[in-house]
Amino acid sequence: MAGLNCSICGGDQFREQRVLLPELIAQWQLSESEREYVDRQQGRGCSTCGANLRIIALGNAVREMGGTALPLRCAIESGQLGGWRVLDCNGAEGLSHVLSTLGAYQRVDYPEYDLMHLPFPDGSFDLVVHSDTLEHVEHPVVALEECRRVLAPGGRLCFTVPIIHGRLTRNRAGLAPSYHGDPANFDDYLVHTEFGADVWTYVYQAGFTNLTFHRVEFPSAIAISAWTEPGR
Repeated sequence: MAGLNCSICGGDQFREQRVLLPELIAQWQLSESEREYVDRQQGRGCSTCGANLRIIALGNAVREMGGTALPLRCAIESGQLGGWRVLDCNGAEGLSHVLSTLGAYQRVDYPEYDLMHLPFPDGSFDLVVHSDTLEHVEHPVVALEECRRVLAPGGRLCFTVPIIHGRLTRNRAGLAPSYHGDPANFDDYLVHTEFGADVWTYVYQAGFTNLTFHRVEFPSAIAISAWTEPGR
């Protein structure tokens, strides 16, 4: 992809593959243009560190929090992000590896850890990060509230969810089960929520007072930062 550098490692070489299975395209009721940009989001990735477009967008959200234009790997190696307490929910290829080099990094994986009931005291972390996880949580607003609870004053939540921009969010309760991946694979997760253009409302419902969208490629790769003003 001309003009794009990976926010994680700085790489400028990218590979591309189609990742959506026909069953998921049908369940999600995707048009051809929607299928194309979701495939780009998930299937275009850095040849060096493996981060796909959504994770590169997520890396940009983290870089903004740190006030750095350097790739995250370089920023961490130079000490710019030292002292951050990070909660990484579920991991993200490329990003998790560089964040794990911070001294106060903790990884929890869903569903072994319930995002609606995080086992940490209030204000435990400066950064909470998760990528394409919230759609698998039964009550996403509750999970976002938990993320806000464990953030210290001035801390941020940085996350992605798959967004179909031409529609509103829908809950899949009462619909046939849908999985992001192969339903025959027990590691794949049941989808509770299909997020649309109103995804930002869930952030405010959870009590955050500010949010920012980070675009790598619209509509393929968007990440969200959320934070709360001190004292609110």
